[in-house]
Order: sequence, then structure tokens, then C-alpha cells
Amino acid sequence: MKVGLIFGTRPEAIKVAPVYHELKNNKIDVKVIVTGQHKEMLYQVLNLFEIVPDYDLKIMKEGQLLSELTGKLLMKLDVIIKKEKFDYILVQGDTTSAFVGALAGFYNQIPIGHIEAGLRTGNIYSPFPEEANRKLISNLADIHFAPTKLNMVNLLKENYSEEKIIKSGNTVIDALYWIKENKSVDLQKIREKYNVSNKKYILITMHRRENWGIPMEESLTAVKDYLKKNKDLYLVFPMHLNPLVRKVIHKVLDDFDKKILLEPLQYLEFIAIMDGAYYIMTDSGGIQEEAPSLGKPTLVLRDTTERPEAIKAGTAKLIGTKYKNIMKYMKLLEGNLYYQMSKSNNPYGDGKSSVRIRKYLEERYE
Repeated sequence: MKVGLIFGTRPEAIKVAPVYHELKNNKIDVKVIVTGQHKEMLYQVLNLFEIVPDYDLKIMKEGQLLSELTGKLLMKLDVIIKKEKFDYILVQGDTTSAFVGALAGFYNQIPIGHIEAGLRTGNIYSPFPEEANRKLISNLADIHFAPTKLNMVNLLKENYSEEKIIKSGNTVIDALYWIKENKSVDLQKIREKYNVSNKKYILITMHRRENWGIPMEESLTAVKDYLKKNKDLYLVFPMHLNPLVRKVIHKVLDDFDKKILLEPLQYLEFIAIMDGAYYIMTDSGGIQEEAPSLGKPTLVLRDTTERPEAIKAGTAKLIGTKYKNIMKYMKLLEGNLYYQMSKSNNPYGDGKSSVRIRKYLEERYE
């Protein structure tokens, strides 16, 4: 059996790393094709998980439009897929790399396995373009590896065949457990390096396209005003490389003392900072999955989420980006809500998702 793994961003790399090693360790021929959608950040993760790509398309350039990215990817992937003649192609999540990887595989009539299938917000423009990407991939996929029961239900409602939907759990938990087990000493050293080991801090990340501009400015203003009244709390903010994101961060926070602005962190570093945080505020999807494993309450800075399991389990609250709402929930976390959220169960898996994916592929291939 020959499997092609196509991905391009750091979050994708984290989530496919356990799958790659599970396939490789069981003597399955697996080829890694990276698109380079996140250039520097991608290779940090590849190095950590000891993955050497077989192909690197190096596709990204500054200011590139989605339509331009899609066209380039499709042409380059088509050449590789025709050469390799894969039995399966695996894509993960909802990026442009994942969508075009699935499309290129479909054009070559190769079965597509979709890791992290069935996530939905119900609004095709939120998040943009991820919600459309994940629905399009579902239309093309032959196998749907759904992390949770709710994801399975979403797919069944859209009339996908039940026999092709596998409840696998989320592979990000596999990756996180590996880090916690093998890198605990490194995690403490990283917190000391960034001068946060003796601080009580809120970790915040914001980067999504729909939050650029006014939503991010309003959110950060609320956080700054809250922290001015809470002298024992600091803000730690690993900044995305996008200049539009950085412009807002500096506009709002440059005159604020109790902040630690960080350059993009390697995955291991980010886990260390997340593990030491008091709680987390984010518009990231992956962090909503990782935080429950670390017992970290999470305030989601979005109006919709394709991960309602965290909301239902009580580990996260969906609060949007309005000043008043952010202040409300930060104040609520001063009381019992914090302890309720930090003790909630992780709805996203047991760390054995990659094993389930590998076994299903083997059984189906045979």
C-alpha cells in the first residue's frame, strides 16, 4: 500500500505527524508532500517530529490570492500524483492545501481519506475560507475520519455513507501526549527562557481572516483594559507573521506594560507556554482541542465554532470579539467558572487516533 500525505501549514503538520509515524512504523510506504503554505513555522514542526518531506512545493509568496494559490497547487500536485500512483491520499482539516490536495487526488481517481472530517459551523463564510474547504473536501472524500460523535452526526445529516465514516478521535491529542511524555524537562526550560515561569498570565492568539482589523482591535482593547485593573495578571501573545495582524497588535498594545509579545513559537515552545498559562483566549481551532488536555479554560474569540464539543463539555466558551462580552467573561473567570472549566473532560480523544486510521486503511486495502 502506498499513501500520499499532503499538507502545508503548521497545524496540519502537527496533526499528521502521528499518522505519518504510525504508517511508517508499520512498514507502509508513505510519501510526504508539503505545499509550504506556512514556510518557517512548518519546518519547525517537521524537525521536531523528525519528518523529511519527499516533496516541497514552496508555493507561498507575499500577498498571494486564494485563487492564485489554488491554481498553482493543483498543477504541481497533479504532476506528483501521476508519478507516484498512490493507493490513498490523506489530507487533514480545512486549509487550501487540504482542499486542493483532495481535488487533485479526485481528478486522478485516487481514494481520499479526510482526517478531521465533519467539522461544521453552518456559515460558509465563517471561518473563511475554511468552512467551504471542509465541505468541499467531504464531497470528494472516500473515507471520513471524524474526531467526535458530533462530527459523525454532521456527516450523516449530509447523507454521507455511514460505513465510510470512522470515529477516530483527534490526532492532535496523539501529538500532545507524545510531547508531554517525552519533553517535560524541555517544557520547563522554555518557560524560563521566555521569563514566564514565575508569572500568572493569560495566553492569547488571534490571526483568523475574519478577525482582521476592528474585531481584533476591539478584543485586544478589552483585554488591555481588564488587565490594567488586575495587577497580578500578564498577557502573553505569540504574534502571527501576517503584517495586518501585527499592525493591530502594536497599535493597541505598544503602550501597555504588562505584556510579553513573542515571535512565532515552535510547536514545542507553544505547548510549554500553553501548559503554563492561567487560561487561554484564542480564535484558533486547534487550541480549542489541545487546551482540555492541559486543563486550561478557553475563551474563543469567534462568533461561530466548528468545535462545539468543547463548548458542550464546558472546557471553552464562545464569546465573540465585542468589548462588552470579553470583559464579562474575563470577570466571570475570577470565580467558580474557572474551576468548572479547568476540571471538564476532554471530548477530543484518547491519543490512539493514528492507530485507528492506520488499521482502517489496512483493512480496507486488503
